Amino acid sequence: MSLVHLEPQNRIGHWINGRLEPGAVLRTAPVYDPAQGRAVREVALAEASDVERAVAAARAAAVEWADWAPQRRARVLFKFKDLVDRHTADLARLITLEHGKTLPDAAGEVQRGLEVIEFACGAPYLLKGQHSHGIGGGIDHWSQRMPLGVVAGITPFNFPFMVPMWMAPMALACGNAFILKPSERDPSASLLTAELLAEAGLPAGVFSVVQGDKLAVDALLAHPDIAAVSFVGSTPIARYIYETAARAGKRAQALGGAKNHLIVMPDADLDQAADGLIGAAYGSAGERCMAISVAVVVGEVADDLVARVRERASRLRIGSGLTPNVDIGPLVTAAHRDRVAGYLDAGVREGATLLLDGREGLPADCGEGFFLGASLFDHVTPTMSIYRDEIFGPVLCVVRVPTFAEAVALVNSHAFGNGVSLYTRDGGTAQAFVNRIEVGMVGVNVPIPVPMAWHSFGGWKQSLFGDHHAYGEEGVRFYTRYKSVMQRWPDSIAKGPEFVMPVNK
Repeated sequence: MSLVHLEPQNRIGHWINGRLEPGAVLRTAPVYDPAQGRAVREVALAEASDVERAVAAARAAAVEWADWAPQRRARVLFKFKDLVDRHTADLARLITLEHGKTLPDAAGEVQRGLEVIEFACGAPYLLKGQHSHGIGGGIDHWSQRMPLGVVAGITPFNFPFMVPMWMAPMALACGNAFILKPSERDPSASLLTAELLAEAGLPAGVFSVVQGDKLAVDALLAHPDIAAVSFVGSTPIARYIYETAARAGKRAQALGGAKNHLIVMPDADLDQAADGLIGAAYGSAGERCMAISVAVVVGEVADDLVARVRERASRLRIGSGLTPNVDIGPLVTAAHRDRVAGYLDAGVREGATLLLDGREGLPADCGEGFFLGASLFDHVTPTMSIYRDEIFGPVLCVVRVPTFAEAVALVNSHAFGNGVSLYTRDGGTAQAFVNRIEVGMVGVNVPIPVPMAWHSFGGWKQSLFGDHHAYGEEGVRFYTRYKSVMQRWPDSIAKGPEFVMPVNK
């Protein structure tokens, strides 16, 4: 098979029923190279008719795919894993060209997606049911997990490969057909993914890509043949996805926004804490749902820590993600850069101290790109918008508190509960933190506590809508239905009707 999407195409279409197609092409959207600050291609925006064709193809393919033995499905995923491994550089380059993150960061994203594929290869073991022999009256009783049918994933711009891999491999391993609606801002990686799955032997129709915007999303949510929807994005949209899917009788998991804190105790290694904050706050230009955007400094070490962070942040290198040794690439669009810059003005108006302004001192070769350097606020308070809101850019806020108890209370009172970390040398403090903190993903001396593939990803409070976290065993539960089976044979059935509730005596 010739992989046409090793390089971005001028017109990016859909992948339906095992082939590339342009779709209705009544509407398109520009796709930008954010380092250059200009549109370099366009993507088709699906109409309801495009969604209908994708669902029809998925519905037709889902029955046979579900009948494949689990290990046979896993063999396709093993081949897919090998192809992704071989094409990591190609996927990373597509991500960098359309998202802007640095090539090493993009390659890291591919690796984290690859780990979920590896986990999904072992799904036959996780799909095992339980069996009870001879529960009474010659009856055997067992359980089994059944696929849902056709499921959909709606994914964000900031991880155009990794987040779809949180969903699709688990859904496919469980015997479902999967329809991906990626972000229209960086759509090319989704089509290379589809081609690699086809080369791995996935039957036509089992995996589809429908490019688009809200029209495509609403068509997926309304379609009666889609049994479940997975989403990652902002909290307002996550709530909309969850509520709309629930009204339509669909299963839904919708991961929302974040405002991740990192608490630094007075006994912490301040150099380690500063390094952790730099990478977690400014990596990928802050466009991560697990980015640390608030440093909560306990006690008298605040001045020392802030000085170390400021010095390190001022040395970060800004430029195209394709350039070697760059630390921060551009933001994804001009509108998003301007929105993040607006929070710098808001923070100053609200009384915070702006120690570093990312709009200043940008390298000359940044040109018209959507660049914003590292920004640092000190003396931030919980009433400020820069503390409450998810900025999603290279902005770090420092909040000073006198005690550990106040730090924990501060984190627990925030509307979001996605990720949190603590830097300390004290085991008792660490254990108290783990037990008391009301957040879904927790790190101790680990700045970005993203769970490995055999665990599950998900926050608390307004960071998650639904009962299931993403991937891992939670993914198996989300993408299957539990079926309870009781069986006996004619020679063990008593003569005559039974009018009482069956019981064992």
